[in-house]
Amino acid sequence: MTIKNNLQALYDKLEKSRRKLTAANDRGDKASSIQFTLEIKQLTKEIESNKQKQSRDLGDKANKIMQLKFKRALTKAEQADMGKLKKSVRGLEVVHPMTKLGKQMGIQEVTGFAPTKF
Repeated sequence: MTIKNNLQALYDKLEKSRRKLTAANDRGDKASSIQFTLEIKQLTKEIESNKQKQSRDLGDKANKIMQLKFKRALTKAEQADMGKLKKSVRGLEVVHPMTKLGKQMGIQEVTGFAPTKF
């Protein structure tokens, strides 16, 4: 299971536990309230751990891409025919500024990174 899917499942479990906690509080069930409170704390801790792992992985990928020798912004024509461009340039990595990776790298336009000049 990917980190993204794992995070989504954890968020779903957290939301379910929160709903059960409010229901237990409304009923006045102390034992269930304590159980769901502990479960919420555990899920929150696990979510934070997964977010940190996701951030580290993203940072590692960004560093790996930034180490490629050549980079330049892609023209609209190149963006329109991305398949042709990727076939002609070996090892091309395209980063869009609206993705998590693009935001972390701080790029402003669609940029191509490659080990050879293109």
